[in-house]
Amino acid sequence: MSICPKNKVSKARRDKRRANWKMTAPNLAVCSTCGELVMPHRVCKNCGSYNKRTIVEKDAD
Repeated sequence: MSICPKNKVSKARRDKRRANWKMTAPNLAVCSTCGELVMPHRVCKNCGSYNKRTIVEKDAD
């Protein structure tokens, strides 16, 4: 058998439940080497460093 609701759920009560499903902007940190905005705990795409150490060597292209 399927679930049968005992009472009607109003549109306001239903939509209040769904009000917190909005997207949030990602948190950004400043790279300690080049000053570029990067996501925390990830290698910088600009200079290839993480935690003040060079992890990925960038080409001169």
